[in-house]
Amino acid sequence: MSATPTPHAPVSDLDLSAETVRGWLESADRVLVTAGAGLSAAAGYDYGDTVRLKELFPALYRMGLRSRYIVGVQLPPALWWGYWAVHIDDIRYSPHPNPLYRKLRELIGEKDHWVMTSNVDALFARNGFAPERIFTPQGDYGRYQCTVPCTRTTWDSRPLVRDLLAAYDPATGAVTDPAVLPRCPNCGEDVEINVRIGPEFIDDPYLTAGHRLQQWLGEGGTDTRLLILEFGAGFNTPTVIRAPGEHLTRHLPNARLVRVNPIHPQTPPDLGERALPVPYGADRLLDALNGDPRTPRVQE
Repeated sequence: MSATPTPHAPVSDLDLSAETVRGWLESADRVLVTAGAGLSAAAGYDYGDTVRLKELFPALYRMGLRSRYIVGVQLPPALWWGYWAVHIDDIRYSPHPNPLYRKLRELIGEKDHWVMTSNVDALFARNGFAPERIFTPQGDYGRYQCTVPCTRTTWDSRPLVRDLLAAYDPATGAVTDPAVLPRCPNCGEDVEINVRIGPEFIDDPYLTAGHRLQQWLGEGGTDTRLLILEFGAGFNTPTVIRAPGEHLTRHLPNARLVRVNPIHPQTPPDLGERALPVPYGADRLLDALNGDPRTPRVQE
C-alpha cells in the first residue's frame, strides 16, 4: 500500500513577505537600511521592558519608573547621572555582539549600502556596518555636550560613564561622589547626553555623514534600483525615518520600500506595489530571510 501524500502546508504571510524581500534585495543596485527604536527593541533593548528595567534600576523602579524614556522626569543630579551611567553602559558600551544586527549585516552582504537610523545606541557600527556609512541624525549616547551650549564641541562619554559607575550605588541608584557629577569642561555649566531633545542639540558630529548620504543617493541617478529596508520606525519621530523613506520611494521610479513594523506597517497607497508592509517584528522577518529559501506553494 502506498503512503498517503502529506498535503503541503499553506505558506504564511511572513513566508511570502520574506520571498518578496529576498527577490527585491537580489535585484537592487543599492540598499538604504533605515531604522527606528523597534529594531533595537527586537534586538533586546526594549525601553519598555519592565523586567530588564527592574534589574538595572531597582531603586528607580521602587520609585515608580517603568520606562527608560525619562525625558521630562525630574530627578536629583545624583540619581539622574546614576541612571544615565547604567543605561548608557548597558545599551551603548556592551561588548557583546548582537545576533539580530549581525543577521541584518549578513543579509545585506556585498550590496552597496548606507544606514540611516534614529537610534543612538551605535548597534549598527558595533555589529559590522561601516561607521562612515551610518547617519544618526538624532545623536549618539557616545557623546555629551554643554546644555547652554557654550561651544559646538562634544565629548566622548566613555570616560564620563566609567567615572560615574565607579561612584554608583545600585542600592540607592545614586552617584555617591558629587565630585564626579559632570560639568561642562569649557564653561562649568550643566551637561547632557548629545541626543536630540531640544533646540540646544549639537548636530555637528553627524552633519558630515548626512552630507555623504545625500551625495550617495544622488550618485545613482533617478534610474537606480534603490531598496529601502525600514525596520521599527513608528510615529514618535516620523519625519526622521518614515517620511524620508516614503519621499525617496515616491520620487525615484525604480525605488522600493519595505516597511517592517508589527504595529504600524501601513504604507502610502500611492506607492502601490513598490511598497511592502510587513506586519512583523524585525526578528521574525530576519529569521525567515536568513533561513533556507522556501518556494511558496499552494495548498492542494
